[in-house]
Amino acid sequence: MSALSVVNAQHITGHILDITFSDGHNTVVDFAPFIFSVGHPDYEPYKKQDNFLAYKLEDGNLNWDDYTMIFPVEDLIPQSPV
Repeated sequence: MSALSVVNAQHITGHILDITFSDGHNTVVDFAPFIFSVGHPDYEPYKKQDNFLAYKLEDGNLNWDDYTMIFPVEDLIPQSPV
């Protein structure tokens, strides 16, 4: 079984992306709560939408500025209640 990866990401609005995974699953992720609450200076540039939208798909991940900001694929998938 191959590792799950991001195959596409489309901007919806603000800091919200519609993400498609290699298994065909889609989810909508709002990155604003993280970006605006973390308080780390490395993430300050991404508060500006233009900087946030400069992401790239690399090695199956969403990547900003050569790994300045990256999220594990597993963290982007909504977890089902057990």
